[in-house]
Amino acid sequence: MNGFSKYVLKQLLVGMVLVTATLTCVIWLIQSLRFLEYIVEKSISAGMFIYFTMLLLPNFLALILPFATFAVVVFTYNKMIVDRELVVMRSVGLSQMALAKPALLMAGLVIVIAYSLNVHFLPESYRLFRELQWDFRYNHAHVLLREGTFNTITPDITVYVRERTDDGQIHGILAHDSRDKQRPVTLMAERGALIETKSGGRVVMFNGNRQEVDVSTHQLSILYFDRFPFEFERDENQGAVRYREPRERRIGDLFNIEKDPNAPKHDYGKFTVEGHKRRTSPLSILSLTMIALACLIRGSFSRRMQTRRIVIAVGLMVLVQGTTMGLENLAARKLDLVPLLYVNAILPALLAYFFLVKHPRRRVSEPDDAPVPAT
Repeated sequence: MNGFSKYVLKQLLVGMVLVTATLTCVIWLIQSLRFLEYIVEKSISAGMFIYFTMLLLPNFLALILPFATFAVVVFTYNKMIVDRELVVMRSVGLSQMALAKPALLMAGLVIVIAYSLNVHFLPESYRLFRELQWDFRYNHAHVLLREGTFNTITPDITVYVRERTDDGQIHGILAHDSRDKQRPVTLMAERGALIETKSGGRVVMFNGNRQEVDVSTHQLSILYFDRFPFEFERDENQGAVRYREPRERRIGDLFNIEKDPNAPKHDYGKFTVEGHKRRTSPLSILSLTMIALACLIRGSFSRRMQTRRIVIAVGLMVLVQGTTMGLENLAARKLDLVPLLYVNAILPALLAYFFLVKHPRRRVSEPDDAPVPAT
């Protein structure tokens, strides 16, 4: 690798890191707002909330990398054209592919990262995300009883806690259970602990009493206890088999979805297309890189032409990505169109390559401030 390639590649990598990190942080912050309800309603800790939302980062990166690569290549090469660096390099005899080599090297590195995300990190992280989300919604063990507040666990169960300790114990417990309308029950205990069992959520209370009123006779009965397990009513969704979305399955599972009895048959197309999407989406990084290079460095370099070239490059990028989304939706309904996903991923790169290496028109680049010849 010559000095020019090292110089340009360094700029591309630094820009790639900055753009990817910026876009990822922005999207992560925006998406995190959707899950603030888990802090307000479920009272999960800040650390658990950050871990929960960070599990979405591989999904964000898989979407961001193609656009970030395209943006960095356009910005870096446009800057070198404006600064006349590429004019100098071409004047010393560098070919089109030599000028494009640093961008292609970076694109190859990003493709490897994208494939590792699609094959391993994305399904694993999204599976953990969905499992945590399911637990937050339906498992009472994840409901952190707030101090000094009447916590409505179900419409018929209300629990008050005076204090929570760092070791997981709760003190000053008051629970009202009206599931049996004829015999509502109130429990009070000095301390206890919230646990999860196969039959549902449970608070194990220590040193307290159980007060029950017979609605028909209005008689009060009190039972004192040293230890008493108080079970919550199981949510109707608890214990149900969780539906695993295509994004949380590995590629091998996506192509053998018919072996999963819980997967609905009418969604087989979505699973199959998701598997092919994992294979083809990283190739779009190469296509977008080649489009950017073909639009910017083919032909003579002129500052006055740069805006038009950038607009053309962005327009072609939008066209390719829009076509990709449209083909994915169509292929999910008709699997015979799946080969078009591969054609759409590879063909733009081939066309851009032939356009790039095609012998450019011989025209000397004139500086923007060149004097107008007198007539």
